[in-house]
Amino acid sequence: MSKFYVQCGSRWVIVEAADANAAAMHLIDTAMQPQLWIYDDVGLSDSDRHAHLAVEALLTLAPEISVSERGLDRDDAVTFGTPEILLTWHKTLTGLNRLLRSAGLPVQSLQSMATA
Repeated sequence: MSKFYVQCGSRWVIVEAADANAAAMHLIDTAMQPQLWIYDDVGLSDSDRHAHLAVEALLTLAPEISVSERGLDRDDAVTFGTPEILLTWHKTLTGLNRLLRSAGLPVQSLQSMATA
């Protein structure tokens, strides 16, 4: 795995990841951890959850995520749209939530799983 320098506005992280896309996902995962409660609220639809995340991202993140293997603030960094990476993250969490429920496992808070 390679080391990546990932930035989104004033938020940044240095992470080892399989590729630049996975590194961008890591930043979104870190930024959206406080919002995991929405996946435990059975009264929310997937569309409601995504809309909530989009508003949170709009308020707290920049429109693009920059990823470089050479350092922060690089002009040659690969960029990803924050909304696209956020949607991928949301689909991943939605799938995980459905998988846990369909497997008949005891319902456990995704937020508590993340902090364990």
